[in-house]
Amino acid sequence: MRFKSRQGVSIFRQFLKMASKIELHVSEEEVAAKIKLKSNDDEVFDVEVSAAQMSEVLRSMIDCCGGDDDDDEPVPLPVVDGATLRKVMAWCTQHKNDPPVEEDDPLDAQEKTTDNIDSWDMEFLKVDHRTLFALLSAANYLSIKGLMASAGKTVANLIKGKTRDEIRKTFNITSDFTAEEEQEISESLKWCEDK
Repeated sequence: MRFKSRQGVSIFRQFLKMASKIELHVSEEEVAAKIKLKSNDDEVFDVEVSAAQMSEVLRSMIDCCGGDDDDDEPVPLPVVDGATLRKVMAWCTQHKNDPPVEEDDPLDAQEKTTDNIDSWDMEFLKVDHRTLFALLSAANYLSIKGLMASAGKTVANLIKGKTRDEIRKTFNITSDFTAEEEQEISESLKWCEDK
């Protein structure tokens, strides 16, 4: 910036001094952009855009359509109920500043282990099986990779080391096979149980 007189320079310096003394008293909540999400049971949630963007589906929608503050119309999520959406958004809010989850490398053994779940996620996912599967389903629907990974590893830990019958009992699964079909399947898969 070029001034033609000393008086112009002096006025500009005074302006800079005054501007540096101004304090803005705005909370983070007032600054954070929000988006409304509507569950399949008509519960509406005001969610920070930064948390909602943990979902690839919502991020694409926000990038495509914009996060219009004037638009009070909530985004309908017909597959997710209110209780599950509340928990999913709590997870997203907790992890909104995490680095993006990279694509899985099929050769990366570290990603295939189930004992590397974040401690916060472990506590968060200590829920009944119905809630755990609802979270996994919602994370899949909304494409939230980090939650899918943590919930998937939690399920894997629940079945690790259990027999077929123990898994059925744990998850209350009834067999569609007759006793003869069960025996036939057991015989054909005997090689994998020997390991």
